Amino acid sequence: MGKTSTIQIQVGLDNDRVPEKIEWRATDSSEADRFQEAKAMMVAFWDGGDKTALRIDLWTKQMMVDEMADFFYQTMMTMADTYQRATPYKDQADDLRAFAKDFFKKFEEKQKLEQQ
Repeated sequence: MGKTSTIQIQVGLDNDRVPEKIEWRATDSSEADRFQEAKAMMVAFWDGGDKTALRIDLWTKQMMVDEMADFFYQTMMTMADTYQRATPYKDQADDLRAFAKDFFKKFEEKQKLEQQ
């Protein structure tokens, strides 16, 4: 291994162990000298031995529902991009993009109905 990079995540919890603050930094980031704040995070690791995904999903009390919908939409779109780069199956990546667009459209429709 020629070089290593470190990603640090700090999660501040309240007395009920609910995330109040999420901060992260990476050694290869342009702002590696300071932590950057986030309202939510999704981290997934692939265990090749067990063939299972190990996940950490956290969000703070400040994360609004509309932000969560946008976060999921953007995450699904980037997952589709990653899948397309990693496999020869562009059609499945396009299916995921279409699902993400439909997901967000349905969210927007629900929001409009709730505002009436």
